[in-house]
Amino acid sequence: MAQNDRLTCLDCGTPNRVPPEKLGDNPKCGKCGGWLITGKVAEISPSTLQKAAQDTALPLVVDFWAPWCGPCRAMAPQFSMAAERLKGSVRLAKLNTEQHQTVNGRYNIRGIPAMIGFRNGREVGRQVGALQMAGIVQFANGLTSVKAR
Repeated sequence: MAQNDRLTCLDCGTPNRVPPEKLGDNPKCGKCGGWLITGKVAEISPSTLQKAAQDTALPLVVDFWAPWCGPCRAMAPQFSMAAERLKGSVRLAKLNTEQHQTVNGRYNIRGIPAMIGFRNGREVGRQVGALQMAGIVQFANGLTSVKAR
């Protein structure tokens, strides 16, 4: 019997079990029916982040940003293009630090934009400052080879 990986729905926050061989078959959430792997950036809440950071199927890169931040706004289209390019290997999400101010302390955010990569319940990478799409893709691809501590 195959081991199932965990993949949290970034729309409703429900953890789903997905067999590794089914990851390429556009799996859907068992609760809301949303796509689990989209190639788009999801706007998430701190509670969804807490669940999705535990996922074992794919790494998660979260952009911590705020609407008043010029570099954050400049990086947003680059982040979206990177999400399309990384579909199926890494999921990308955004978390608004102005709406959810408690995340700054919880994740030790000292400057934005800040990207944090999560894998198997651990932070496995961090990058502060705006990047172009190629830099975001390089950062995200580096997470797939890093072993979670």
